[in-house]
Order: sequence, then C-alpha cells, then structure tokens
Amino acid sequence: MQARHWLTAALLAFAATAHAQTPAPQTTLADGEVRKVDLAQAKVTLKHGPIASLDMPGMTMVFKVSDPKLLDGLKPGDKVRFAASSVNGNVTVTAIEPVR
Repeated sequence: MQARHWLTAALLAFAATAHAQTPAPQTTLADGEVRKVDLAQAKVTLKHGPIASLDMPGMTMVFKVSDPKLLDGLKPGDKVRFAASSVNGNVTVTAIEPVR
C-alpha cells in the first residue's frame, strides 16, 4: 500500500514539474487603427493588419474586449498595437496600447 502512495506522489510531482516548465504561448501584437469605440458594448472597431496568432488576414472588424478598461482613452484615428485571441468562440482583444 505504501508503494502505491509513493508512486502517486511521484507522478503528481512529475506532472507539476512538467507543467511548470511548459512555456507560455507567444502572444504576437498586431498593428491597427481605431475606427470606432463602443464603451456601452465593450467593443472596438479596428482596421488591422494580419493577426498571426489567429491566422487572420488584415481587415476592418468589430472586436469584443476582455476588459472594458482597455478602451479608456482610445479614440477613432489612434494607431494601436493589440493582441487578440479566441475567447468562448469570439475573437477578443486581450491587450491594446496606443502607438506613440
């Protein structure tokens, strides 16, 4: 019985170590220009270049944002760099920063 507990502990330790060493996925920022900000709906319309992480070509589209605070201070015409990913089946902006 002790050997079984030892084996379980060893497997759990190995799994935790393997998980800790797995690198986080790379997030690539895409270039874009703000066309519209919809604070009430927590959405932003961006004319953007290719989004490599989503294998998406450049286009103009409306994105949900993961946190409405990401929209603070953004206005149409702002050049931005942003990250987007698929969240619950929706392409969502997870980070955005103005280009100065």
